[in-house]
Amino acid sequence: MSKQILVTALMLINMIAFGQQKSSSSNSSPAKPKERIVDIYTTAGVVRVKLYNETPLHRDNFIKLVKQQFYDSLLFHRVIKEFMIQTGDPTTKNAPDTIMLGWGDNGYTIPAEISKNIWHKRGALAMARTQNPEKASSGCQFYIVQGRKYSIKELETMINNINAQKKVQLFQKIMESDSVKNRMDDFTLRGDSEGLTKYMEQLQPAIDSIYEPMFFDPPPGYVSTYNMDGGTPLLDREYTVFGEVIGGMQIIDKIALEAVDKNFRPKENIRILKMVLLN
Repeated sequence: MSKQILVTALMLINMIAFGQQKSSSSNSSPAKPKERIVDIYTTAGVVRVKLYNETPLHRDNFIKLVKQQFYDSLLFHRVIKEFMIQTGDPTTKNAPDTIMLGWGDNGYTIPAEISKNIWHKRGALAMARTQNPEKASSGCQFYIVQGRKYSIKELETMINNINAQKKVQLFQKIMESDSVKNRMDDFTLRGDSEGLTKYMEQLQPAIDSIYEPMFFDPPPGYVSTYNMDGGTPLLDREYTVFGEVIGGMQIIDKIALEAVDKNFRPKENIRILKMVLLN
């Protein structure tokens, strides 16, 4: 089957599966900005995503690339079952079957738009990134979360570990500051263990006040979402989620089950055929 025939067939299936978008209006309150919808046609099927207005930089960048047909023919180059599927590397368009992929980009990054109220739930659409302190996103590589369900105990343990790690990191940072280090060295050189203990006790309120805004208090629905629907909570607060799957989630599950090599590249190429901006 030729690429054009396959795309046409997928478009027909998509129209039947998802139906036509209906518009509605209300005279009682100002109209909210519409959420942009994109259909992703792949060799595995069609996935429909909506883009969040809360992340305008990522939304607009994605729309720009869709209009430029940037993603057409790119591979899903990294697939991890019960985690996510990733694509958007421009070097994958004509990549040999044996090479490791995922290093390509389009020459710029996007400032982070991370929100405590937008999570890596099942079906989340998020931007990949390198390890950088600003958590700036890749200009083109994105992933869709498959994830898994978590028990309440797992989630409680994860949240406690996050907060414990934050407090330890803060404590270490304060202990390494010149002023604190010099005072502690002074107590140590004089053998004044009692003075050192009192000084540490005096520091504690300051540490607590700095730590308080860093404390992760899960918003309403956070635990129940990951418990009942699933996702990948360990990615929260680290990567920008800018949309979600609203149709064709079974295609994400299908791709996530594909056999992969040691670098998590699917052994059988799975390709984006085209993307269509619906509104």
